[in-house]
Amino acid sequence: MPTTLAQKLYLLCYTVEKEKFQLDNIQGRGQLLRAGAMTELAREGLLDATGGKVRRLPGNPPEDLFTAAVWCDLPEDKPKGWLKFLHDKAHSAETPVRDQLLACGDITLTREKKLGVISTDRVTVTHPHLVHDLQDRARSTVLNGAPTEHLTDELAMAVLAAELELTSVWSKADRRAHKSDLKAHAARFDTLVPGLRKALRDSYLASRAVGGGWSA
Repeated sequence: MPTTLAQKLYLLCYTVEKEKFQLDNIQGRGQLLRAGAMTELAREGLLDATGGKVRRLPGNPPEDLFTAAVWCDLPEDKPKGWLKFLHDKAHSAETPVRDQLLACGDITLTREKKLGVISTDRVTVTHPHLVHDLQDRARSTVLNGAPTEHLTDELAMAVLAAELELTSVWSKADRRAHKSDLKAHAARFDTLVPGLRKALRDSYLASRAVGGGWSA
């Protein structure tokens, strides 16, 4: 069972019907996982986002090793823009989160060869119904009414999935049909973690332009 927001966001990218992570849904996933960790840090009072910039606040490191590593990357003194801390280490974010999910049995990993030459890792979700549940929870927080007052996992999943255009959560038609509701939830997220959502979107667009997207 996934316990951290980063782990939930990893699984959120899975397309259950096709039993795979589609390429379009893993572009920018490294940044997404780091954004999830930063959201948890904000919720736990371990970072300051005043003025749309970020700095680390004093405290005990989170128990989760991935979240703790992201916390340690943040500046201690002068606040800086979010983008650097989302983008620069995005390529190294997937493996530790994937390995956590692998260790607790939420995914399996097999080695395959494409065209009989190139070896790749294929990740398969062990409990597809849990992924469906996560996706339904993300969608429901938008479809069921006004934005929550709190920085919940559901609010973060709904908003961040929309910024990365994850079709496993929001189809293009969904994003058009619920544009005003998504905008309201995004605005609420911005009041809770100013600057993070925009930086994620900027990082995603930059990665997509050059074919970004790492391990599946």
